[in-house]
Amino acid sequence: MLPGLAYFLLFHYAVLFGNVIAFKDYIPFDGFWGSAWVGTQNFTDLLGDSGFWHATLNTAEIAGLQLIFYFPAPLALALLLHGLTSHTLRRLVQSVVYLPHFMSWVIVVAMAQQMLGSTGLFNSALSGAGLHTVDIIGNPELFKPLTVLQVIWKDCGWGTIIFLAALTQVDDQLYEASAIDGAGPWRRFWHITLPSIRPIIILLLIMRIGDILSVGFEQILLQRTTVGPDAAEIIDTFVYYKGIIGGNFGFGAAVGLFKGVVGAILVYAANKISHRLGEQGVYK
Repeated sequence: MLPGLAYFLLFHYAVLFGNVIAFKDYIPFDGFWGSAWVGTQNFTDLLGDSGFWHATLNTAEIAGLQLIFYFPAPLALALLLHGLTSHTLRRLVQSVVYLPHFMSWVIVVAMAQQMLGSTGLFNSALSGAGLHTVDIIGNPELFKPLTVLQVIWKDCGWGTIIFLAALTQVDDQLYEASAIDGAGPWRRFWHITLPSIRPIIILLLIMRIGDILSVGFEQILLQRTTVGPDAAEIIDTFVYYKGIIGGNFGFGAAVGLFKGVVGAILVYAANKISHRLGEQGVYK
């Protein structure tokens, strides 16, 4: 456990000290101690910045779409894989759906552009058939649903691992007994499968809610120039351009601290709700 413990201590806890620059006019050459203390000025500027609220709205919309459409996708795929009777076919399908997870977002976005761009394969086929072409990649109105589809294609297979592990712990005798009593596939799913893996679903849902303000920095950044900041500006890209590129490091740290506080509040609230519903949640 020591290497894992050292990783978290070094990269997740020791660096918390860096949050002090959220309360400073941080200049790298002056360091932590030499930079001027500005108190809550960065947070005042943050709350009064219309660009930040626009980025927050875009982030919330994308996160909501991911929560509705992406979160159930690995569960649905895991149920389908678990229902396969051929172990060889199951392993083959698992290997195929796992592969996209190991591709970088640069490759995934490039593939999407080659397929759905203005000169991509899809529009080439439409043009060859004499039909009207549609630039899906460059359409700001389609950007948010498109990002969710990209996430589903890339990470849905990888997300099935935990659900498949949970499904293997369900006692097969329960299915056999319910089948003898006349329960169909839907009733077996509703009364056996779902209650058996519900703690895992609640746990993953709470963790996803806590990370809801992080919707994929690299994925969005690679497509931001194509559709414009109005459609693709999220909190992470806002911090990148205004905090890092703009050299306003204290302001960027304030945004990061804001995200952390909101995430902690959401996890605490979701965990309390899970306790009210009789589930263990992340912690008791």
